[in-house]
Amino acid sequence: MLLGLDVGTVGAHAVAIDETGTVVASASLGYATQSPRPGWVEQDPGDWWRAAAYVLAGVAAEAGGEIGGLGLTGQPGSVFVDARGDPVRSAILGSDWRAAPQAEFISERIGAQRLIEISGRPALAACQAAAMLWLRDVEPVQFRHTRRVLLPKDHVRLMLTGEAATDTSDAAATLLLDLHRRGWSDEIIDALEIPVAWMPKVHEGLEIAGGLRPSLAGELGLPAGLPVAAGASATAATAVSTGIVAGGLIGSSIGRGGLLFAQINDAIVDPGGRLQTACDPLAQRYDLTGITPSAGGSLRWWRDIIGGRLGYADLCEQAESVAVGADGLFFVPQVDGEGRPRHDDGARGAFVGLRAHHTQADLTRAVLEGVVFSLRDRLEVMRGLGTEPHQVRATGGGARSRLWRQMQADIFALPVAAMASAPSPGLGAALLAGVATGVFPDVAAASATVARLDHVLEPDPERSAHYEQLYRTFSALDPAIRQPSAPRAT
Repeated sequence: MLLGLDVGTVGAHAVAIDETGTVVASASLGYATQSPRPGWVEQDPGDWWRAAAYVLAGVAAEAGGEIGGLGLTGQPGSVFVDARGDPVRSAILGSDWRAAPQAEFISERIGAQRLIEISGRPALAACQAAAMLWLRDVEPVQFRHTRRVLLPKDHVRLMLTGEAATDTSDAAATLLLDLHRRGWSDEIIDALEIPVAWMPKVHEGLEIAGGLRPSLAGELGLPAGLPVAAGASATAATAVSTGIVAGGLIGSSIGRGGLLFAQINDAIVDPGGRLQTACDPLAQRYDLTGITPSAGGSLRWWRDIIGGRLGYADLCEQAESVAVGADGLFFVPQVDGEGRPRHDDGARGAFVGLRAHHTQADLTRAVLEGVVFSLRDRLEVMRGLGTEPHQVRATGGGARSRLWRQMQADIFALPVAAMASAPSPGLGAALLAGVATGVFPDVAAASATVARLDHVLEPDPERSAHYEQLYRTFSALDPAIRQPSAPRAT
């Protein structure tokens, strides 16, 4: 039996699977999020541990068999701990934007292009590097007491095993990892004057990074010394459970934001910073991720604007009554700034081409199409970097809409598959633990036990040709409506 633990954004989720990939037990427990100031998003690491212990004990008891390994995954964030391993303040989460000035400083100090060359991504306010500098600048007392900085799942690992460790895929999001060496970047750490002793040991995702402390075995109902795999980021772990473990496949997720994910063989980076490159859990492989900040969030915004009376299924049914192109109406889905570099804060959302005869159904269709057009932007960058996809696998809330999946097939000009099973970060973490402990021979074999396809929608040639023309127009809209950046204060 194998366990996977996801220290997620709204709660901890644990899953137990057998050697066939069958889920035999699962449990979840939520925890609170605080926003003490605008743009601040925090959680109490103690809540993570209490929730993690509860769900792990629950699945261990329900599974009833011998547990052979545990894999970890979780949300991005920064946990600052003292010499005893106790947090010196609440954790700063990946959706927090307080460190925007520090992110801009990092970009200027190291150079925007050099930063992308080393780390595979531009400086964002939510990364650990920016959060560390914020702590130094704004909370010097807590900074002086800090001896280690950990990601959320790795703080729970510390509690479970006593080991301060992380994995390469999650470490990439800190902005402090050298993609090519798959270890901490001396150049970035030295330039930012971050104590290197603060950084945990970096493991490949399929390595064992500690064993369960004997003092916890009885409380959790797990064997002392249980191997704990290094694990992966939530994005990479979900990709494993979706079967995105080889070239030619792309994962598409429409939740609050939109995301495209592809595995590649080399540490290729996007010089424009539109895609982020990270290490894959499989050694010597890499992942490309393209994010559009507001995807499902745009549809939620639109639903709220029109009164909130219709459900998402009703909105999609309404949009299905409208022809391709929403009668000349376009929507640019830039209504949420989360996930965007500071230098890109001039992006704006808009309906373009609006006329008096357009109906609510037209506007709804335009919102759905605009989200997929924005994902197509990221797909084109992937293609420009040498990715040649032959299938898209759709997940997230948007995958429940057949219309939205068909739009992806037509706009991407690629088959789009729904998943028969429900992929999740915790499931992916359990599979990685299975590879790390020898239950599965490799990641592909582990993934194949759970990644089963349901409906595959093929692109319609006529609609794809029409969408190709519309996409060219859409591509010109964002630069046209972008607000010029304000001059910097001197």
